[in-house]
Amino acid sequence: MNKKTRVITLTAMFSALSVIYLYFAALWPTGRFGFVAFSSLFAAAAVCDGGVLPGLYVYVITSALGFLLIPDKSAPLLYVLFFGFYPVVKSLIERLKSSPGQWILKLLVFNLSLTVIWFFLRATIFDFGDNAPAAWLIYFGCNIVFLIFDYGYSKLIGFYIGNISKHLRGGRPGNR
Repeated sequence: MNKKTRVITLTAMFSALSVIYLYFAALWPTGRFGFVAFSSLFAAAAVCDGGVLPGLYVYVITSALGFLLIPDKSAPLLYVLFFGFYPVVKSLIERLKSSPGQWILKLLVFNLSLTVIWFFLRATIFDFGDNAPAAWLIYFGCNIVFLIFDYGYSKLIGFYIGNISKHLRGGRPGNR
Protein backbone atom coordinates (compact mmCIF):
# COMPACT_ATOMS: atom_id res chain seq x y z
CA MET A 1 0.00 0.00 0.00
CA ASN A 2 1.45 3.35 -0.91
CA LYS A 3 1.97 6.03 1.74
CA LYS A 4 -0.91 8.27 0.64
CA THR A 5 -3.44 5.43 0.76
CA ARG A 6 -2.09 4.28 4.12
CA VAL A 7 -2.42 7.77 5.64
CA ILE A 8 -5.99 8.15 4.31
CA THR A 9 -6.95 4.72 5.65
CA LEU A 10 -5.42 5.37 9.07
CA THR A 11 -7.03 8.82 9.24
CA ALA A 12 -10.46 7.33 8.53
CA MET A 13 -9.93 4.49 11.02
CA PHE A 14 -8.66 6.80 13.77
CA SER A 15 -11.53 9.23 13.17
CA ALA A 16 -14.09 6.43 13.45
CA LEU A 17 -12.53 5.15 16.68
CA SER A 18 -12.47 8.68 18.11
CA VAL A 19 -16.18 9.12 17.38
CA ILE A 20 -16.96 5.80 19.06
CA TYR A 21 -15.22 6.93 22.25
CA LEU A 22 -16.97 10.30 22.11
CA TYR A 23 -20.23 8.36 21.93
CA PHE A 24 -19.18 6.38 25.02
CA ALA A 25 -18.61 9.73 26.76
CA ALA A 26 -22.22 10.64 25.98
CA LEU A 27 -23.50 7.28 27.25
CA TRP A 28 -21.57 7.38 30.52
CA PRO A 29 -21.40 10.99 31.76
CA THR A 30 -19.42 10.03 34.87
CA GLY A 31 -16.57 8.95 32.61
CA ARG A 32 -16.98 11.85 30.17
CA PHE A 33 -13.52 13.36 30.61
CA GLY A 34 -11.81 9.97 30.48
CA PHE A 35 -13.56 8.87 27.30
CA VAL A 36 -13.00 12.23 25.60
CA ALA A 37 -9.32 12.17 26.61
CA PHE A 38 -9.02 8.60 25.33
CA SER A 39 -10.64 9.57 22.03
CA SER A 40 -7.88 12.13 21.54
CA LEU A 41 -5.27 9.38 21.56
CA PHE A 42 -6.35 8.48 18.04
CA ALA A 43 -5.44 11.97 16.83
CA ALA A 44 -2.07 11.47 18.55
CA ALA A 45 -1.69 8.15 16.71
CA ALA A 46 -2.41 9.93 13.43
CA VAL A 47 0.29 12.49 14.24
CA CYS A 48 2.76 9.70 15.08
CA ASP A 49 2.03 7.70 11.92
CA GLY A 50 1.36 10.43 9.38
CA GLY A 51 2.40 13.79 10.78
CA VAL A 52 0.62 16.96 11.80
CA LEU A 53 -1.74 17.12 8.82
CA PRO A 54 -3.36 13.68 9.39
CA GLY A 55 -3.68 14.60 13.08
CA LEU A 56 -5.55 17.76 12.07
CA TYR A 57 -7.74 15.72 9.72
CA VAL A 58 -8.69 13.35 12.54
CA TYR A 59 -9.49 16.37 14.72
CA VAL A 60 -11.71 18.01 12.10
CA ILE A 61 -13.48 14.81 11.00
CA THR A 62 -14.10 13.65 14.58
CA SER A 63 -15.32 17.10 15.61
CA ALA A 64 -17.80 17.30 12.72
CA LEU A 65 -19.07 13.73 13.13
CA GLY A 66 -19.25 14.16 16.89
CA PHE A 67 -21.58 17.13 16.58
CA LEU A 68 -23.65 15.40 13.90
CA LEU A 69 -23.99 11.96 15.51
CA ILE A 70 -23.74 12.37 19.28
CA PRO A 71 -26.87 13.57 21.07
CA ASP A 72 -25.11 15.06 24.11
CA LYS A 73 -22.99 17.89 22.71
CA SER A 74 -20.77 18.37 25.80
CA ALA A 75 -18.44 15.50 24.81
CA PRO A 76 -17.82 16.79 21.27
CA LEU A 77 -17.47 20.30 22.69
CA LEU A 78 -14.74 19.14 25.11
CA TYR A 79 -13.07 17.41 22.18
CA VAL A 80 -13.22 20.52 19.99
CA LEU A 81 -12.11 22.95 22.70
CA PHE A 82 -9.10 21.00 23.98
CA PHE A 83 -8.68 17.25 23.70
CA GLY A 84 -8.94 16.98 19.92
CA PHE A 85 -6.35 19.54 18.94
CA TYR A 86 -4.01 18.99 21.88
CA PRO A 87 -2.11 16.06 20.26
CA VAL A 88 -1.19 18.29 17.32
CA VAL A 89 -0.23 21.21 19.59
CA LYS A 90 1.74 18.87 21.87
CA SER A 91 3.64 17.53 18.87
CA LEU A 92 4.55 21.01 17.71
CA ILE A 93 5.46 22.31 21.17
CA GLU A 94 7.67 19.30 21.92
CA ARG A 95 9.84 20.14 18.92
CA LEU A 96 11.22 23.07 20.97
CA LYS A 97 14.58 22.45 22.65
CA SER A 98 13.71 24.19 25.93
CA SER A 99 11.87 21.92 28.36
CA PRO A 100 10.69 24.81 30.58
CA GLY A 101 9.52 26.60 27.44
CA GLN A 102 7.54 23.52 26.44
CA TRP A 103 5.79 23.36 29.80
CA ILE A 104 5.00 27.08 29.76
CA LEU A 105 3.45 26.83 26.28
CA LYS A 106 1.51 23.68 27.18
CA LEU A 107 0.13 25.33 30.32
CA LEU A 108 -0.74 28.45 28.34
CA VAL A 109 -2.66 26.42 25.74
CA PHE A 110 -4.39 24.42 28.47
CA ASN A 111 -5.42 27.49 30.47
CA LEU A 112 -6.74 29.26 27.38
CA SER A 113 -8.78 26.16 26.56
CA LEU A 114 -9.93 25.79 30.17
CA THR A 115 -11.15 29.38 30.16
CA VAL A 116 -13.15 28.82 26.97
CA ILE A 117 -14.51 25.53 28.36
CA TRP A 118 -15.38 27.34 31.59
CA PHE A 119 -17.60 29.78 29.72
CA PHE A 120 -19.21 27.19 27.44
CA LEU A 121 -19.83 24.48 30.02
CA ARG A 122 -20.03 26.44 33.26
CA ALA A 123 -23.68 25.54 33.84
CA THR A 124 -23.17 21.79 33.34
CA ILE A 125 -19.69 21.02 34.65
CA PHE A 126 -18.50 23.95 36.78
CA ASP A 127 -21.69 25.08 38.52
CA PHE A 128 -20.36 27.00 41.55
CA GLY A 129 -22.42 30.15 41.11
CA ASP A 130 -20.43 33.32 41.73
CA ASN A 131 -18.00 31.73 44.19
CA ALA A 132 -14.65 33.21 43.03
CA PRO A 133 -12.44 31.20 45.45
CA ALA A 134 -13.96 28.01 44.06
CA ALA A 135 -13.07 29.15 40.54
CA TRP A 136 -9.42 29.68 41.51
CA LEU A 137 -9.30 26.30 43.22
CA ILE A 138 -10.79 24.68 40.12
CA TYR A 139 -8.16 26.32 37.91
CA PHE A 140 -5.35 25.26 40.25
CA GLY A 141 -6.67 21.70 40.51
CA CYS A 142 -7.19 21.45 36.76
CA ASN A 143 -3.60 22.57 36.13
CA ILE A 144 -2.29 19.85 38.45
CA VAL A 145 -4.49 17.28 36.70
CA PHE A 146 -3.28 18.58 33.32
CA LEU A 147 0.37 18.10 34.29
CA ILE A 148 -0.37 14.51 35.29
CA PHE A 149 -2.45 14.04 32.13
CA ASP A 150 0.34 15.32 29.89
CA TYR A 151 2.90 13.05 31.53
CA GLY A 152 0.63 10.00 31.17
CA TYR A 153 -0.29 11.03 27.63
CA SER A 154 3.39 11.08 26.70
CA LYS A 155 3.80 7.59 28.16
CA LEU A 156 0.80 6.30 26.18
CA ILE A 157 2.15 7.84 22.97
CA GLY A 158 5.51 6.17 23.66
CA PHE A 159 3.71 2.85 24.19
CA TYR A 160 1.84 3.35 20.91
CA ILE A 161 5.02 4.11 18.99
CA GLY A 162 6.91 1.19 20.51
CA ASN A 163 4.21 -1.47 20.43
CA ILE A 164 1.33 -0.67 18.09
CA SER A 165 2.50 1.65 15.32
CA LYS A 166 5.01 -0.87 13.99
CA HIS A 167 2.21 -3.40 13.49
CA LEU A 168 0.15 -0.89 11.54
CA ARG A 169 3.14 -0.45 9.25
CA GLY A 170 3.29 -4.19 8.69
CA GLY A 171 6.06 -4.82 11.20
CA ARG A 172 8.77 -3.94 8.70
CA PRO A 173 11.22 -1.15 9.47
CA GLY A 174 11.19 1.63 6.96
CA ASN A 175 7.65 0.88 5.79
CA ARG A 176 6.37 4.30 6.81
